[in-house]
Amino acid sequence: MDCERIRELLAGYQDRELDRDQFEMVEKHLADCAACRDELARLDKVKEVTGKVKYNDLPLEIWEGYWQGIYRRIERGLGWIFTSIGAIIILGLGAFYLVRDYFMDPTVAILPKIGVGGLIVGGVFLFVSVVRERIFACHRERYREVQR
Repeated sequence: MDCERIRELLAGYQDRELDRDQFEMVEKHLADCAACRDELARLDKVKEVTGKVKYNDLPLEIWEGYWQGIYRRIERGLGWIFTSIGAIIILGLGAFYLVRDYFMDPTVAILPKIGVGGLIVGGVFLFVSVVRERIFACHRERYREVQR
């Protein structure tokens, strides 16, 4: 058996994850091969060292800040959703009544209708343009993570 194949199995051998045939094959090879025994000894040392590693718990202040950040994002997200829904409903109704009561009114001349329509369409385009620009700039803000 070549050492390459055995070295692939050493971690499984060390953790007792091999089936019986593989385990016996590795045992047999280790009895005859000093290089693979040395490799197993190195793996044992790594396992011993990593077993002693302890993770420090984060201070409570950091966890509180973490959860407050999550709550803030959820609250703001919900706030924007409800605000957007309300704005859509109000603007939709406003547009409906504007068309029904102003643009469909035969007593209003065509020129004021064109003027009001132009103001509305231009305002919408400007608003969408500014919002799009702000979103684009916000997502690409280079110094967003810098604390003051």
